[in-house]
Amino acid sequence: MMAYRAKRLPVHLGPAAWNTILGPQTYGSVLSGSYTADFVIVGGGFAGLSAARRLMQLAPDASIVVLEAGHIAEGAAGRNSGFMIDLPHDLTSDDYAGSGDDKAIIRLNRQAISFAREAVADYQIDRNYFDECGKVNGAASPRAKAHNDSYAAHLASLGETSEALDAQQMKELTGSAHYQSGLYTPGTVVLQPAGYIRGLAVGLRGDGVDIYEQSPVVEIAKDATAWVVKTRNGSVSTGKVILSVNGHLESFGVEKGRLMQLFLYASMTPDLDDEALAKLGGQSRWGITPSDPMGTTMRRIDTAQGGNRIVTRTCAILKPNTKPSPRDMARAARVMQRKFDSRFPQLAGLQMEHVWAGHLCLSMNGVSVMREIENGVYSACVQNGLGTARGTLTGMGAAELACGVTSDITNHFTSESRPSRLPPQPFRQIGGNAVLRWQEHRARSE
Repeated sequence: MMAYRAKRLPVHLGPAAWNTILGPQTYGSVLSGSYTADFVIVGGGFAGLSAARRLMQLAPDASIVVLEAGHIAEGAAGRNSGFMIDLPHDLTSDDYAGSGDDKAIIRLNRQAISFAREAVADYQIDRNYFDECGKVNGAASPRAKAHNDSYAAHLASLGETSEALDAQQMKELTGSAHYQSGLYTPGTVVLQPAGYIRGLAVGLRGDGVDIYEQSPVVEIAKDATAWVVKTRNGSVSTGKVILSVNGHLESFGVEKGRLMQLFLYASMTPDLDDEALAKLGGQSRWGITPSDPMGTTMRRIDTAQGGNRIVTRTCAILKPNTKPSPRDMARAARVMQRKFDSRFPQLAGLQMEHVWAGHLCLSMNGVSVMREIENGVYSACVQNGLGTARGTLTGMGAAELACGVTSDITNHFTSESRPSRLPPQPFRQIGGNAVLRWQEHRARSE
């Protein structure tokens, strides 16, 4: 292809609450006019900003432009649950165990965490936004405990440690009697994702990277000598383009009919007052992923991360047009309120301050799209619901490809097959959502 034209632009519902609770930020300028650069990165999330940092390391004298459709940390980077997981975390399995070379996946994930850790140190990002505290797989039923036991056995076979927690330990951690048991793994970093991304953007700007906001790319076209990346108000000519737009890749005409576009929904309490905190009990920070991948993720944060709050995340909905609906969000808000009330009856009825939708992109066979699409155009997309670690890795890998560097990251992703073709519409959406609703019902207590 000699041109890629966006058929639609990203759409978000609700605030990016992780960003909102941090207070005002300084916005970047809108691209206006015509420029040239050595590299143009489309998308300013985990993949895009990681690509920019890796390019700075490999080509320190290069000119780099990042074009973000909205504001930094207002898109998916400020709408995820903030777990940067080192271990296998296959969302299509029953217990997260992967189906490939899990030891290689662990090494790559830890490489992404190390890359992010170095950025935190170099750019003096608040350490509260990058908490290396691990996480817990919570279990509220014997079936869920069996999933944890299976996962723990799988981890042991890989030489990885984990710790089983009983109901009392789970209550001491969370303040909730909902969980019968849990499985603690120490290597996950729990992020304040918007805080981390904001800090990364500030650091990159200090290094000379030009980051433009509210500058959605509408076309990438080849002229006689370069790729011209066009926005509504400007353009940048460049030799190399990195698309770090996750599932929005499909709207540019790449991997059409092969990407599953989903939304997950989340809610966040107000900043809890002293009375509510006394009723709640438990520790001031924790992160719970469900032992069943279709269960509910819960997090508690503290004042250093944006207030004493609890975050609930659940309800996956397949939306091939990548556009969430108010009706879907209203349903998700009701479900999440019930989930919150059942876990914390001492705070039942507490109204959420923020409710939002976040976009995920998965492939049926669990692969990403991290490769050179055609001469000078690279993809760092399709994170399979693992946007913090996988986004970091694909961004790093795309930057390496663009600089002609071979690494474990490039070898891994470029050896993957293409995403599998999906069933045609309307069977894809009807069938996919029927399966998701069934899995959600089966995991309703988790």
